[in-house]
Amino acid sequence: MSENKASIDPKAYMVKSEPYYEAVADEVELYGAAYNVRMPMMLKGPTGCGKSRFVEYMAWSLGKPLITVACNEDMTASDLVGRFLLDKDGTKWQDGPLTTAARMGAICYLDEVVEARQDTTVVIHPLTDHRRVLPLDKKGELVEAHPDFQLVISYNPGYQSLMKDLKQSTKQRFGGLDFDYPGEKIETQIISKESGVDQATAGKLVQIAHRARNLKGHGLDEGISTRLLVYAGQLISKGVAPVAACNMTMVTPLTDDPDMRDTLKAAVQTFFS
Repeated sequence: MSENKASIDPKAYMVKSEPYYEAVADEVELYGAAYNVRMPMMLKGPTGCGKSRFVEYMAWSLGKPLITVACNEDMTASDLVGRFLLDKDGTKWQDGPLTTAARMGAICYLDEVVEARQDTTVVIHPLTDHRRVLPLDKKGELVEAHPDFQLVISYNPGYQSLMKDLKQSTKQRFGGLDFDYPGEKIETQIISKESGVDQATAGKLVQIAHRARNLKGHGLDEGISTRLLVYAGQLISKGVAPVAACNMTMVTPLTDDPDMRDTLKAAVQTFFS
């Protein structure tokens, strides 16, 4: 049995250039303070409101490597911590992303963590208290987290249910920041910057989104995200007709209900007739 431990190059996980992020309140300062004491952090907010971009921005700002894991219901504990693999030389251990981050001193970001099975998320517990260790039971190793390691998780409270929620024993290991869609002025700036459309067009897209977000819980499970507004703006900036661009990015992905689609299309027509 061989391990073939490969050296970890933190440079491979660095955010190469500054991500564009517009602060909404004091989240940048609060996160910076949390990182200074290596507090595990929980980011809560609706889909597409900027949580992942914020983590990328903070990793860049702090000059730390970032390892992101998109959680899903099929993810096992081995997917996070690692497993033994067979190759031509025999059996070797391969670290998972959580173990790699703990050894390296990276920020490990578990995106939409509630999608993972509860028996999987339990493996993060020893990393989120005073111990800061990760037991590799299959390997018989106890990994002590690098002093720079930090764990960050995110999820959308709007999709919480009894079947998909974090245990209190997990929640109370994290500091928390609430995220929401930016205010109208900031969101308009974001759409214009990210997509290349002018401020007037970006403002119209934001107005449509506000109307749709008011329908959350009244026919829509979720409002139009900032991400979708950027998609619409990118199409418009490339010459796609605004109505077609909006229908493609802000109506069709959001709902299959004919009446709700008509309502959203009417909102689009109001601003881009």
